[in-house]
Amino acid sequence: MFDPIQRKSLLIISIALVAVWHTYRLPLLGLVAVVLVLHAYRQLQSKSKTPASASVPPSPRALSPSPDAKFSATESEPSTWATKEIKKPVPSVNGNPPTVGPKRVQGKKPAKTIGKRRESEEKIQPITHIQPIIFFASLTTTTERYANVLLEDLRAAAQDQADPETRASGLLPPQIHDISYIDFDDFFLSVPKPPSTSPGTRYVYCILVPTYNIDTVLNTFLGHLDETHNDFRIDTAPLSQLAGYSVFGFGDKEEWPTEEEGFCTQAKDIDRWMAKLTGRKRVYPLGLGDVKSDAASALKEWTKGLQDIFSDILKTGGLGEGVEGSGDAVESDEEDFDENEPKFQKDKAQTMVDLEDIKVNSNSAAPVPVDFTTVGKSVVSEPTAKEMVPKTSPTYAALTKQGYTIVGSHSGVKICRWTKSALRGRGSCYKFSFYGIRSHLCMEATPSLSCSNKCIFCWRHGTNPVGTTWRWKVDSPEMIFNGVKEGHYKKIKLMRAVPGVRAERFAEAMRIRHCALSLVGEPIFYPHINRFLDMLHAEHISSFLVCNAQHPDQLEALKRVTQLYVSIDASDRESPRKIDRPLHRDFWERFQRCLDILREKRHVQRTVFRLTLVKGFNVDDAVIGYANLVEKALPCFVEIKGVTYCGTSTSAGAGLTMQNVPFYEEITSFVVALNAELERRGLGYGIAAEHAHSCCVLLASDRFHVNGKWHTRIDYERFFELLEREEADGTSFTPEDYMRETEEWALWGRGGFDPNDERVYRKGRNKGKTIGAAPEPTASPAS
Repeated sequence: MFDPIQRKSLLIISIALVAVWHTYRLPLLGLVAVVLVLHAYRQLQSKSKTPASASVPPSPRALSPSPDAKFSATESEPSTWATKEIKKPVPSVNGNPPTVGPKRVQGKKPAKTIGKRRESEEKIQPITHIQPIIFFASLTTTTERYANVLLEDLRAAAQDQADPETRASGLLPPQIHDISYIDFDDFFLSVPKPPSTSPGTRYVYCILVPTYNIDTVLNTFLGHLDETHNDFRIDTAPLSQLAGYSVFGFGDKEEWPTEEEGFCTQAKDIDRWMAKLTGRKRVYPLGLGDVKSDAASALKEWTKGLQDIFSDILKTGGLGEGVEGSGDAVESDEEDFDENEPKFQKDKAQTMVDLEDIKVNSNSAAPVPVDFTTVGKSVVSEPTAKEMVPKTSPTYAALTKQGYTIVGSHSGVKICRWTKSALRGRGSCYKFSFYGIRSHLCMEATPSLSCSNKCIFCWRHGTNPVGTTWRWKVDSPEMIFNGVKEGHYKKIKLMRAVPGVRAERFAEAMRIRHCALSLVGEPIFYPHINRFLDMLHAEHISSFLVCNAQHPDQLEALKRVTQLYVSIDASDRESPRKIDRPLHRDFWERFQRCLDILREKRHVQRTVFRLTLVKGFNVDDAVIGYANLVEKALPCFVEIKGVTYCGTSTSAGAGLTMQNVPFYEEITSFVVALNAELERRGLGYGIAAEHAHSCCVLLASDRFHVNGKWHTRIDYERFFELLEREEADGTSFTPEDYMRETEEWALWGRGGFDPNDERVYRKGRNKGKTIGAAPEPTASPAS
């Protein structure tokens, strides 16, 4: 028994312990729970590392978007996943890597040694980490959105597989790249080298692509894969060092119900070429999703299969052999045929066929002409050129829905909002302030709807075709000329019942006086552009031609126009990649050649730089770069205008929002800075005119500053007189010979709004402002 003192001491200690327990019981219980969870997790990890518990990839049949989808023979047997044994890579002879050296030409197809080479490489550098790289292409941001979903899923998978103590994982966080912005040689001519700190890192390409029936970067990408495979200087499987690849395609079954009719054809083509370039290292079968039904669920299943395969690669050190999707086994006859056989030639010729051709050719039953005078040989007729925009195509439907009248197979016409405004006496566009063109007398047309750029600020929302070379049917200039005039007049007639249209201006509009070849696409791309210009000039219709400085040969061969524009949207080599997104790989060299040609033409016709300023892209610290370009080409005029945000998901997906639209004050500040730089260099330019309503300012060469006054306008009657005289007796003339004085109200500092028209303010703006005074800043689009 304890004495009273001891009992008192024990009581005090007990009370103290109880107090400590009540104070710290929650943290202590939490610590105990964490210890128990970690112990259980380690036991589960040790069990999952046994061969018996290895995960088995799901059947490719589970990825089918519909029960009607067709698969190859190997894809229709899911039981092979479980029945075939996964074999580990076998070292090459003596464990030495294959020798590296030039290929020996033997006059016959060499034996395939891809598998042996790969086994040797894997023996030297065992796979310790998997680095997924996601590639995507997107015009309407749908595929980009799904690519980001895949990015987050793989990132979460990498975190889940990380060791709780070291935070290390064999599956690395994924990377993502837009195919439009990468250099194909960096990723698809050779494999990126693993980091020196982790030589066992291997890459897996995850490619997400839609299928378009217009020319896009995917056509360029497929062409690159084709050229790489068929280049004798390059190994037949230059991407064999990849751990693998897989492709997922998005399509629209409402437009293209089956794969035979075009559903996801570009994804299938990419999958086929990647199989050749990697030595059949397909880590998972091609996934297909219908954007209007099951795209999300199909992508989810495909992603789950990828994750399972990643785990197997890290466990076994490779894809294995004889497993569907492993790449080592022969997966289909399509990928295993001899390249010297006729079947390959047929497939190769159809690699770049558009969906429209698939539909059209499937209905074609024309007999193949045969030359019976040649024994044992047949001569196939040259295929007829396809139409750029067939009437049955979604491209045609999209453009007509936007208000375009499609003429023939590759031309178009549309009246702009400024034409409607001028008909109602509410003002013309900046061309009237600068050059004297009344908008209701102007026809906006193009003989080529195709373009070689995909500018982020394009109003066409990426619906018009794109391409680097003309490979379509060519309509005659006579048909185009008559068609665009007819289409223009029909649209003008539709304005008869619009409230506010002035009768006199409506009557004037039925006689076209000007043609702005700047509607959409690249007018100079049309093979018969000079003949088309002759027809315009024959009817005394002035020609304002806009090109994007990507076709120097056509620019050099171009005949005289009333005014020649070149779009200048970037001041250095890197900016066009983000703003214009050109398809030509040598876009900067082409651009520089066009500037040299423009310099030579400046004394023959009026030349114009058109700068579209996009805040955050080409405004900040760009004055010096633009001044360099002006100094190189010495154009007659430089138009500086703010970008117009068209408010679509396409623009937002390209990184363009209302935050990128500069205020008019920002435009004028840039113009003042650029003018000061040009003055400092002694180039002889000045700020001549403005049209604040269009956020547009004009810089002009001192050649057009006569007797203290600017002469930026055009004397159109004089122009045609000089042109006809030149055609008659060869007498040349210069831009100064047909210039006119600029109107007082259009000069710099006057706002540039015609006082004879009525300025209409909307959304509660002050209607009491002086007509003709510079209006408050606005971002209204210019024609």
